Amino acid sequence: MELKDYVRIFHKSWILILACMLLGIAGAAASSIATTPKYVASTQLYISVQSAAGAATGDLVQGTSFARQAVTSYVDVVNSAIVLDEVIAELKLDLTAGQLASMVASSSPLNTVLIDISVTNSDPELAAKIANSVGQNFSKIVVEKLEKPDGEDAVSPVKIETIQPAIAPTKPASPNVPLNIALGLLVGLALGIGFAVLRSVLDTRIHSLRDIELVTESPMLGGITFDPEAKKRPLVVHADPKNPRAESFRSLRTNLQFVNVEGGPRSFVVTSSVPGEGKSTTTANLAIALAETGARVALIDGDLRLPRLAEYLGIEGGVGLTDVLIGRAELADVLQKWGRGKLFVLPSGRVPPNPSELLGSAAMARLLASLTEQFDIVLIDAPPLLLVTDAAVLSKLCGGALMVVASGRTKRNELAAAVKALERVGSRLVGVVITMLPTKGPDSYGYGQYSYGTVHDETLDNPEAPAESRAVRKLRRKVKTA
Repeated sequence: MELKDYVRIFHKSWILILACMLLGIAGAAASSIATTPKYVASTQLYISVQSAAGAATGDLVQGTSFARQAVTSYVDVVNSAIVLDEVIAELKLDLTAGQLASMVASSSPLNTVLIDISVTNSDPELAAKIANSVGQNFSKIVVEKLEKPDGEDAVSPVKIETIQPAIAPTKPASPNVPLNIALGLLVGLALGIGFAVLRSVLDTRIHSLRDIELVTESPMLGGITFDPEAKKRPLVVHADPKNPRAESFRSLRTNLQFVNVEGGPRSFVVTSSVPGEGKSTTTANLAIALAETGARVALIDGDLRLPRLAEYLGIEGGVGLTDVLIGRAELADVLQKWGRGKLFVLPSGRVPPNPSELLGSAAMARLLASLTEQFDIVLIDAPPLLLVTDAAVLSKLCGGALMVVASGRTKRNELAAAVKALERVGSRLVGVVITMLPTKGPDSYGYGQYSYGTVHDETLDNPEAPAESRAVRKLRRKVKTA
């Protein structure tokens, strides 16, 4: 994935990432509150070797070297039972030497004769007492037992002094609340980003133009935003012409005018991969938008299994396409004019038992040829490609197919299968229309400005505009899109 893909993922999943960060902070805070505070008290001892009065410099150096070597062994003696048993007896602790050893830590800085002793305990006062007692008893045992020469009156050459006695700490060493919260924030951020990326990788639905480019090289002709009121007013171009959604259908109309610019039949099948992607409302609104320009438009309800156009347009659909194909009615008798423009609608008629055979018949080919001669553009609403073969059969008789894809619903494998279904019959996918685009979020933009050189132009769409102006603008657009 590219950087822009990650930015889109973060933009889309920022709530998830933020939630994980807050959970990380909350978890760290809860853990800090639940953890018993631990205090650390430390003492420091200095080890030296006594020399006789008037000793030579060499003797002093040897004594220092001996002390440095001895310190390494003394560090291990600090936690030994011989020392800790004395501490337990002195302080009357209800602990074993092993339990006390887990609280005591000793170390020696490199190339020094110092020993640092630290004690960790939930009681700061007791921690300081144990540290001082360990230091004192360690000194006593080393000097009087371990390093004392034979003879009761002999003096040990090793001298151990406490140079930093332990004092009761005022602040706990753990938990470190600011550090824990910072770590919780980082862990939550990492988990949130991981979940967001994983969800994006596993999500195979179409969301962006890049998702479409992974499936097909056909251009994206338009994007239609999601309207929760679409079922109540499916014909938004007619019902609310100034609505931004209606304007998106006009942009689609403008883009469609440059399909087959070099000639060929101006007839298109509008289909989708699966049901519920908005192909029927897209077809109806596109036909109305085309008729607004003064063009003669024929709209055919080719969905002989679940027809919808008659209901959307408010016309009688009992007699229509099927009656013409079987010779029961003449085309002129069932073709219904709709609206104030030059839009004529051919409803589906009664649902037949053999839709695919009727749509692929010679009668259908003759019907389309006749309509293509009489009208500037012919649009056919066809069933989804992955359910039946009707749309694929019809696309062979037309100039191409328009694929409707629902943002956030259609999966990439469904779109790929639909494209292959068209390719198998030798049909051409002239473009893709994205529907149900969200009005907010990362998927709401990137479709408003299409990089195909097609810009909505009121002069081109206005049939009252001077012919010379329209021709010049058409030529300019053709050059731009080339």
